[in-house]
Amino acid sequence: MSNGLHELNILNPATEEVVATVPTTSPAEVDAAVRRAAVAQEAWAAVAPGDRARILRRFADVVDAHIPQLAELELQEAGHPLGNAEWEAGNVRDLLHYAAGGVERLTGTQIPVAGGLNITVQEPLGVVAVIAPWNFPMPIAAWGTAPALAAGNAVLLKPAETTPLTALRLGRLALEAGLPEGLFQVLPGEGPVTGTALVDHPGVAKVVFTGSTATGRQIAARCAEQTKRLTLELGGKSPNIIFADADLEAAAAATPGSFLDNTGQDCCARSRILVQRSVYDRYMELLEPAVQAFTVGDPADPATQMGPLISAAQRERVRSFVPEDAPAAIRGEAPAGKGFWYPATVLEGRPEDRSAVEEIFGPVAVVMPFDDEADAVRLANATDYGLSGSLWTRDVGRALRVSRAVAAGNLSVNSHSSVRYWTPFGGFKQSGLGRELGPDALTAFTETKNIFISTEESK
Repeated sequence: MSNGLHELNILNPATEEVVATVPTTSPAEVDAAVRRAAVAQEAWAAVAPGDRARILRRFADVVDAHIPQLAELELQEAGHPLGNAEWEAGNVRDLLHYAAGGVERLTGTQIPVAGGLNITVQEPLGVVAVIAPWNFPMPIAAWGTAPALAAGNAVLLKPAETTPLTALRLGRLALEAGLPEGLFQVLPGEGPVTGTALVDHPGVAKVVFTGSTATGRQIAARCAEQTKRLTLELGGKSPNIIFADADLEAAAAATPGSFLDNTGQDCCARSRILVQRSVYDRYMELLEPAVQAFTVGDPADPATQMGPLISAAQRERVRSFVPEDAPAAIRGEAPAGKGFWYPATVLEGRPEDRSAVEEIFGPVAVVMPFDDEADAVRLANATDYGLSGSLWTRDVGRALRVSRAVAAGNLSVNSHSSVRYWTPFGGFKQSGLGRELGPDALTAFTETKNIFISTEESK
């Protein structure tokens, strides 16, 4: 779709070369897309559940057959290491399979009432807008798209301005798999133009947005004007809490991946490392070689663990958190020359430091000591965000106490895993509204209708 007026130049973050030019979607074209989607959705909702599930599984199979191609596009537009990009494409496949399994299990309930039979049914909302971010373009787009389609909705996907290539390819693969024309449309464009047109359109029943808290607030305000349904997955400033009784070697070895994966461009990044004071020095001795061993370089090299940041603007934002005189405890290496590179950095910080309270979205973490369990919880909760976090301990009781006390939607013990498509995901406080993924994902894209049938005899 093209309005003929504006195009997006897509840069490879590792080389700064233009790899594609993509036409944007105008407000008029958004309106036409919504109208097409509404027609397609009515027919899709009428498809027998088993047939709808089969089509989605076929979509998953087509994605599986194109994983190398999708991974290469992700590498080109987002600079993700090849292994990461392949995993992301595979995650889209897995999400489609999981959502397809829920189509025939989207059941209502029978509620005992006097004088008749009362049942509930789950009905699709209609047209859903999914506004995806640039940090994980494929998986997060699928978080909303797969369950929305499975529940009988149409989906309009707006990818981020910098990463539309994989989304456009997925749109073509959906048609190849047999999804009806108009049911799943990809609308590239700028947020203030294409995104705003989608959010404001009265024909869009729900908006799913992943991105910054500031933009999320703006979208929430616009949705409120129409009492429009909304799911928000926003920022994070997640803690990594290491107690003195933890396996320090394992904790230190796992730490680099917790804030360097995807070059730190992850809402779940454990960018606040909290270490019990009695083992602080030993932990830091173990952490330094682990960080420096994290391989940074060409995303196409299978050995690469960390690629570039997404853009020059993002690199400047990250730099703003690390002034020249910053007390950096650990600094890694980064390639010189072209590309938006930034080295892995660990700062020794204080709770009031900007780097300790704001989301950096880059390969930078702040390490701080704590004294006891209560102090750890206090520091962990000293942020406006509450998306994820980890704690390392051998004490099961402590693990449960601290997990319950930390105000975050997703906690991991002796692990940094936050996202599994079969469990719910979402945040507390300023990290968002609602939950994605898990067994209830489909119901987030439905309305509950209550039906009462009288069994009283006519007189």
